[in-house]
Amino acid sequence: MNVLIIGGVAAGTKVAAKLKRDNYDINVTILTKEKNISYAGCGLPYYVGNVIENRQDLIVNTPESFSKLTGVEVLTQVEVTRVDPDKKEVEAIDLKNNESNSYTYDKLVIATGADPIKPPIEGTELEGVYFMRTPEDAISLREAIEAGKIKRALVVGGGFIGLEVAENLVAQGVRVSVIDMAHQILPGFEPEIASYVENHLSDHGIITFTETKLEAILGDERVEKVKTSRNTMKADAVIISVGIRPNTGFLADTGIQLARNKAIIVNEHMETNIKDIYALGDCAMVKNKLTGKETYSPMGSSANIEGRILAQNLNGKDLSYKGVLGTSVVKLPGLNVGKTGLTEEAAIIEGYDVVSVTAVVDDKAHYYPGASNFILKMVADRNTKKLLGLQVLGEGAVDKMVDIAVMAISLGASLDNIKDLDLAYAPPFSTAIHPFSHTVNILLNKINGEIQSITPREYLEGKAKSYKVIDASLSPSIAGATFVDLSKVDGELPDFDKDEELLLVCTKGKRAYMLQKRLKGFGYTNTLVLEGGTSFNKVSL
Repeated sequence: MNVLIIGGVAAGTKVAAKLKRDNYDINVTILTKEKNISYAGCGLPYYVGNVIENRQDLIVNTPESFSKLTGVEVLTQVEVTRVDPDKKEVEAIDLKNNESNSYTYDKLVIATGADPIKPPIEGTELEGVYFMRTPEDAISLREAIEAGKIKRALVVGGGFIGLEVAENLVAQGVRVSVIDMAHQILPGFEPEIASYVENHLSDHGIITFTETKLEAILGDERVEKVKTSRNTMKADAVIISVGIRPNTGFLADTGIQLARNKAIIVNEHMETNIKDIYALGDCAMVKNKLTGKETYSPMGSSANIEGRILAQNLNGKDLSYKGVLGTSVVKLPGLNVGKTGLTEEAAIIEGYDVVSVTAVVDDKAHYYPGASNFILKMVADRNTKKLLGLQVLGEGAVDKMVDIAVMAISLGASLDNIKDLDLAYAPPFSTAIHPFSHTVNILLNKINGEIQSITPREYLEGKAKSYKVIDASLSPSIAGATFVDLSKVDGELPDFDKDEELLLVCTKGKRAYMLQKRLKGFGYTNTLVLEGGTSFNKVSL
């Protein structure tokens, strides 16, 4: 069998390597227009910041090493221009000599990835404009920084890549601003989570401007200024990371079905609508595991999983890819951010009876050096108690919290199923009641009526405007609020009526909850706990 793969990097090379590993007799050829067959695309921002010191470390495999390791024939700098499904043939141009060639196949795998979106504005051709997609992008940006050419930079795009680049530029001593057309940074995150991250970035020298459009890049030969819909600012460099577009233009007139964003539509076996043609990775659509709907999820992790499954199917198995949950994690200065599953709004759109909780919990034993907090928003269905989503912030291992949620959601678990899991505990790693379990318990308490609380989003919407604020912190911390020391409450509060609306606020939420339980015992009927306390909310009277 002759398998022809268009594209390398993650998806194409994974298919090729697994195919040959399981059946060395298969003839596998990779055509890629790049010089490199496999590189660490997700590591590019960290090369800019000198976290990854050597440029060679960005190259996972050279064409020669990959070919020797796997037995796959690799042809680089070969750009496919046309696919003929009837003849089972592709046409391509050798970019080294501009010669045209044709290649036949029994099975065709399209793994052409995606290209960065380049806004149609003035100045993108100037020196000092960068797109963070290939090793050459990261190498040229770092060289300019080390040459002293960049003191001020503007990052266009507040997604993961843009923010990672911003962090690494700041680490190199560059003054950085970030703009984004959307109403928030971090697309796919809860608005209140994104807002918290924006404030955190500001504290670390990265100023973000949302709802701000890039209009022009100005300069004679290199970048000097940037014009936005908000203002004009000086800059020595502009890093554009506003998204990617599936690289499928060469498939015109093939009959291969494409989605609105031009990604290739495939089924759970990565089969296109054309027999013997498959697609995967950043050029293809996948399914959302929770909703069953088509989604675009250009991630190296899913590309590798898809590649492994497709290779086994090409070798005679019948495996299905169940889809993605939108799982992601990002490292920012002094803060890690992760998510999986549905947001509150997405869950409502899907018809769930949504309940959520925002909790601040210890990430490890509070007495252990380096202990910090996780800030989590957990989303579930009120009726079934099925876990639907999790978003988490913290200095520590947010990925472990996300990964537990991935397992729970993937297995269709309810909160009752996961509240007492035997998760790993030792003071350097966790708390005696695991922070994930702790959050589940809080959400169950909310569902079961053990706690009456208001979410940060509801608080921002003014739903506690009529409530009097009670400061339930360990010591007074809210200017103008009545301070109530939980340890001294052993009866009615003389300054408040039992039916008075009282908003109980502490640093994290725990002491406010304990105060609410105690006040209930003394007949108070109208109290609310502010979820996340002052750790997450800005409380004003």
